[in-house]
Amino acid sequence: MAEAIWVTLKLAVVTTALLLILCTPLAWWLAQGRSRLGRTLVEAAVALPLILPPTVLGFYLLLLLAPDGLLGRFSQAGLAFSFTGLVIGSLIYSLPFVVQPLAASFAQMDTRLLQLGRSQGLSRVELLRHLIVPASAQAFVMAAALGFAHTIGEFGVVLMIGGNIPGETQVLSILLFDEVETLNFARAHHIAGGLLAASFALLVILYGWQRQRGLKYVAP
Repeated sequence: MAEAIWVTLKLAVVTTALLLILCTPLAWWLAQGRSRLGRTLVEAAVALPLILPPTVLGFYLLLLLAPDGLLGRFSQAGLAFSFTGLVIGSLIYSLPFVVQPLAASFAQMDTRLLQLGRSQGLSRVELLRHLIVPASAQAFVMAAALGFAHTIGEFGVVLMIGGNIPGETQVLSILLFDEVETLNFARAHHIAGGLLAASFALLVILYGWQRQRGLKYVAP
């Protein structure tokens, strides 16, 4: 179980860190972009993992990550059934849980503050670092927590593209499935109970923190 815990936490940390980097400019464009049609299409694509069956997403990712796939060809053995493949799948599957809170926060930002920053000669990177991120710090915390929690709970996508390799792609949700399949319900209870308790505790902390600051619910 220790290996599965390590792989799960590593996957969640790596995925969350990459999502925060990748989703910040995307969320800004969705919130401040002028192309209505383009924003609508991108918003629909970003939200697709919320309603798409995980196995459908996992199937097409499997084709992309296979040795002869569009992404898998960059690796001799392909990217499927590897930790890198898990990260790619998790980035796509947890994308809306990070993009949407950030976009909601960016949409409410006072544009006069940005204009003031530009008048002071700040570059885009400096605006992001000194104005946008500090003003949306609470949204970044919420987005990171939701992305982290959602990645930990993944099953269908990671099973399809990662298989069940101990120490490499076997996360806690897959280990739980294994224990149930072998009728080892005692160990399954420990895994499921731990995931349930951790998820509930994280939500209690988030909602309590959110209510203390008088924030509106910004999760998808």
